[in-house]
This record gives sequence, structure tokens and C-alpha cells, in this order.
Amino acid sequence: MSQANPAAALANIYRTPELWQKITFTLMVLLIYRIGATITVPGVDVVALTQFFDAQAGGLLGLYDLFVGGSLSRATVFALGIMPYISASIFMQIASAVIPQVEKLNKDEEGKKKITQWTRYLTVGLALIQAWGFALFLESDALQGAVLAPGFAFKIQTALFLTTGALFVMWLGEQITERGLGNGASLLIFFSIVQGFWPAIIQTFRFLSTGALSPFGLLVLAVLMVAVVAAVVAITLAARRIAIQIPQRTMARGRMRESAKNFIPLRINSSGVMPIIFAQSFIVVPGAIAQFSGNESLARFAEYFNPGSVFYYILSAILIIFFTYFYTSIIFNPIDLSENLKKQGGFIPGVKPGSKTAEYIDQVLTRITLPGAIFLTVIALMPIWIANMVNVPFQFGGTSLLIVVGVALDTMAQMQQHLLLRKYDGFMKKGRVKFRGRQTTTGF
Repeated sequence: MSQANPAAALANIYRTPELWQKITFTLMVLLIYRIGATITVPGVDVVALTQFFDAQAGGLLGLYDLFVGGSLSRATVFALGIMPYISASIFMQIASAVIPQVEKLNKDEEGKKKITQWTRYLTVGLALIQAWGFALFLESDALQGAVLAPGFAFKIQTALFLTTGALFVMWLGEQITERGLGNGASLLIFFSIVQGFWPAIIQTFRFLSTGALSPFGLLVLAVLMVAVVAAVVAITLAARRIAIQIPQRTMARGRMRESAKNFIPLRINSSGVMPIIFAQSFIVVPGAIAQFSGNESLARFAEYFNPGSVFYYILSAILIIFFTYFYTSIIFNPIDLSENLKKQGGFIPGVKPGSKTAEYIDQVLTRITLPGAIFLTVIALMPIWIANMVNVPFQFGGTSLLIVVGVALDTMAQMQQHLLLRKYDGFMKKGRVKFRGRQTTTGF
């Protein structure tokens, strides 16, 4: 099977009006996001703030700064980024899983609209708390001289700017999801991380020239990055195939015959990169608020969860595994799948239709999700440990690389679907996705 020509694929994208409009709109929104990330809040000495963040590299604030593209260390109007919205979304999704009334609302369109509104209101509250905390942090003793005219007016002004910026970023993310290509929140984090790659590459070679980073350490780092990318691609495309049979009626004699072999592909990592984003948001946002508060006890407690610490490893592992199962249960419902299969007259050989089919699918999904969750945990945490072993003079984590590769694969998959609707060859082979070395369709 020949590989699709990238130039031809790009030409096909341009000749697909709907897809081209989505890509253009997404790029325009990302450009607006980039412009907003350069506008600094009035009254802040950016040089003093940047020096503080450089000295605190590798901590929770540094991790938060990574997810917002360096906007926090420059005190821009987008300093809070999309993180308040993600935190609010996590809370509402957990609420829909444990509160029957919210779960009931989530089953119809009007109810989903209400939950969306509640998520936005909760985002406003979280953004206000974080914005006020960041204003207090700017006036703290640790950042003496960072604020040109400290006082109540400065705190009100900063809180207003940052909250407005966070709500505008939330709106940009929703616009990408509705009118653009891909998940808006994920793409904004993706763009924030990617825009810091080039400065990081320059810094790496600077460390190499000064001797701060050994050639062996650079080699280990390069091999590690390639291995992470390859592993993410492999586990993202890996799937457990459940064979199904759907009888079909012939038009000539009305007899029933067995259709061609079909299957349900259950991805080992059905939740994609979202568990990583959720876990990091769960750690970073409360930790950042604790450090913003100016309370020494809370700040010392937050230091226990700095990347590289034992508590950070333990909590991250627990959260990643939890959110992998949690998010998979949200996006994949075995009961609905078994009912749809039953309506088509289909069945899994050796399994009774209905509830038994749902139980079987749920059992298989639970088993294959565990290795997927462990994989995400290892890929997210192991690079930090290895980077510390080879004495890399900057913080390198698999989390950022995992998010970049995962979001890129999801976005390309959506592009592929649009191209396949027009019977075009995309970036993958002949419009099919490879699962464990076999070419398969993506449905049944």
C-alpha cells in the first residue's frame, strides 16, 4: 500500500472548502491568542517577574507557565490561560458522574446547555480567585519591586484584567471546538507548549556550549524524546478488536446471510491526552493558588508537589490512572453500544445480546484501559526522573511532549475524517487507520 503524497494531501485539504475554512478559522483564533499573550498587565515590572520565574524553574509555577505559553511569567492579560475553564470542566464532569440530577441533565440537549452555562459561571469564580491570588503574589516579599505602584487599586486592576483574559481565552477555546478543527482547550495548551520549543532548543545548545549539559546528556535526551513520540503514536493507534456479526437480508429471495466480518475497535487509550491535562490541572491550579496566597504555610505545602518530588510522582500517578478510567467511562458507554448493536440485529459470537453484551464490552474495556493508564503515567513521569539522573540543567517532562503528540494525532484524525468524506487520500494510508499492524476500518 503506497503512502499518500503529503503535497497531494495538502492540495486535497485546500480543495475541501469546509475543512479549509475550519483550518483557517483555527489558525486565526490561535493568532489572536498569541497576540493577547504579548499584552502585559499595566503596572508590572516584567524583568523582575521573569527573573523570579527563571530562578524557580521546574516548580509548580513553572509548570503552570508552560501550559499558558509563558504568559504567567510575563504577567500578560492571558496569564491564567485556559486552566480555570479546564478546572471548571473537571468539576462539572465529576458532578455529572456522582450527582443524579446533573447526570440526568447531561442526557438531553437542553440539559447540556445548562451544564455548559454552569461551567462558564464556575470558570468566572475560579478565574477571580486565581487573578486575585496572582495580584497578591505580585505584591509579596518574594517579588519586591515587581509592582510599580502597589495597593488596592493595583490588585483590583490586575484581577479585572486577568479574569477578563481568562474568560476571553475560554471563549476562544469554545469557538475552535464549535467552528474550527479539534478540541479548543487542548489546542490552546498545545499551541502554548509548542511556542516554547524553539527557545528551549536554543537554550539546550547554549547549555551544551558552556558545558552545563554534557553531550551524553543531550544524546539521552534526544533518544528519550524520540522514544516518547514513537510510544505515544503506537499506543494511540493500538486497539483491542471485538468481532461482531450483523446478518443481512438479500433482496432476491429474502434469505438471511452472514455479512462480511466486522469488529468493534476498543482503543487501549480511549481517553487520549485528556487524563494528562486533567491531572496536571488538578495539581497545578491548587498549587498555584497556594503560592499566590502569600501564606508561608500553604506555599511550603505546595512545594511538596513540585515536579520531581516524591509527592508529585505519587499524586500524578494516582490522578492519571483515575482520570483515564473516569474520562473513558464518560466518552464510551457500553450500554448504548450494545443497544445500537442489538437494533441492527448484530451480536458478538458467544455472547447474548443486550445486557450480557454490555457487560462483556465493559469487562474488556476495563482490562485494556489499565495498561493504557499505566503507559500514560510512565510516559508523563519517567522523563523527569531520567532528566534528573543525567543532570539536565532545565526541567524536561514527558507531559508536554505527550500532550503535543496526542493533540496532534487527534487533530490529524479529524482532518482525515473530513478528507475521507470527500474520498481523498489524507495523511494516513488510503483512509484507514492501522491497529496493531492490521488495516481496519474505524466502525462496524
